[in-house]
Amino acid sequence: MSGFLPDQRPVRNKHVRFTSNVLRSVGIVNDALCFIVGYMLALLIYDISIGNFYDSRLHTTGAIVLAINFFLIRISRDAYSAFRGQGDDVGQGTMLDFLVAATLTALTITQFGMLGDFSRGLGMIFVGMSLALLFFSRIAFRRIAWWLMDMGYIGQRVVIYGADRAITTRVFELLEIERLPHLRLIGFADDRRSRVDTTPVYTAEFIGGFEELLKLAQNGQLDQVIIALPMVSQERLDSIVAQLSAAAIDVCIMPREILELRASYRMNYIGSLPVLSVWQQPMRDLDGIMKAVQDRGLAALGFILLSPLLLLTALAIRIESKGPIFFRQKRFGFNNLEISVFKFRSMYVDRQDETGAARTQKGDVRVTKVGRIIRRLSIDELPQLLNVLRGEMSLVGPRPHATQMRVGDKYYFDAVQGYAARHRVKPGITGLAQVRGLRGEIDTIERAKKRVEYDVYYIENWSPLLDIRIILETIVKLVWDRNAY
Repeated sequence: MSGFLPDQRPVRNKHVRFTSNVLRSVGIVNDALCFIVGYMLALLIYDISIGNFYDSRLHTTGAIVLAINFFLIRISRDAYSAFRGQGDDVGQGTMLDFLVAATLTALTITQFGMLGDFSRGLGMIFVGMSLALLFFSRIAFRRIAWWLMDMGYIGQRVVIYGADRAITTRVFELLEIERLPHLRLIGFADDRRSRVDTTPVYTAEFIGGFEELLKLAQNGQLDQVIIALPMVSQERLDSIVAQLSAAAIDVCIMPREILELRASYRMNYIGSLPVLSVWQQPMRDLDGIMKAVQDRGLAALGFILLSPLLLLTALAIRIESKGPIFFRQKRFGFNNLEISVFKFRSMYVDRQDETGAARTQKGDVRVTKVGRIIRRLSIDELPQLLNVLRGEMSLVGPRPHATQMRVGDKYYFDAVQGYAARHRVKPGITGLAQVRGLRGEIDTIERAKKRVEYDVYYIENWSPLLDIRIILETIVKLVWDRNAY
């Protein structure tokens, strides 16, 4: 990132420049060439190695159909718009799309009764060559794209406009996290010079007000302006946009929610109306069914396999101290509704806190000897398999908190902004936060915020495989974790 001082005269670029949007078109051309070259190489290799007769017209048609299926799948997923040089897709998504397209093509050929006329050898060579070219061309394509971005032929030169120093710093931090090589953050601007701290931010300079901004655009040194004003009035916003419309640049508005709350938003449409989706309903439709089946199936299996351990634990609790075997506590569940959570009793009956207001601390005198062991190994949580079978909890999800649980001098739901978002799914016996070192006592606001961040990440990135991974990591962590007591 580099800056321009207000008194510097920008130099016009002599070469032709493109925005990063050109990569979408180049990506489509790249894949089309992969199919063309792959088919030509397949014919050559087949003629040299096998040499049997084949119907060239039929096989050419099959290759075209496969390519069309592939592009329809890629374009329907908007796969060509995602690449900005970050390196997210070296080939995994592409390979899967190709295999789906090849399967659809094979089914089509079979349905029309033409499979017997196809050369298996030529078909396999074509599939193999196309897969290889699609994979390796993406590596080369990414390297070339990065080189073009570094040379300045492709990219977006950006200025943050209308923001104070704190907001400007926040925008720069968000853009740094995205790791977008096509962005070049030139600097920040504002017409309220007397109210703006002109000290460089992230090495980007204060370039001045609207006049300086317009000069940069007119001299070909600016491509995009991001308006970042969380408390801007509609009148001032209209004025800023009207002034910037005089320059041939992209003008974007960064919403207040992204600057002050969180950065994971999606632009959706209701009909033709654009809307900013702040929260998405998670695990909907088939995902919800899959999650419920997985939870109850594994919970039932867990009850069967762990029944000897459950019986021994119940017996140990009964022998050591008087009172019930189970402890029930009101906690927040799905949609922020209260549920009654089952646990093995780990404290003396007369010292229990059903509200959860008093946190359990290391060496807590309320905990029994058996309780220390079962809490250390999380055996006390196993009765929550009943909650899973009853449909109140999941095996994996945000841990349910007691209704009166505090962190510092505040209730948990008051201390952490966005806390309620973790209740959009059923709570879990274990969760992502627990296997990332946030198991046990949460005694600071920072740790509480971190736990909520992991919970929200889990909700937004859920998959059956992620659940399995967390369950396996939980088993491993039970041996090494020292944060539970």
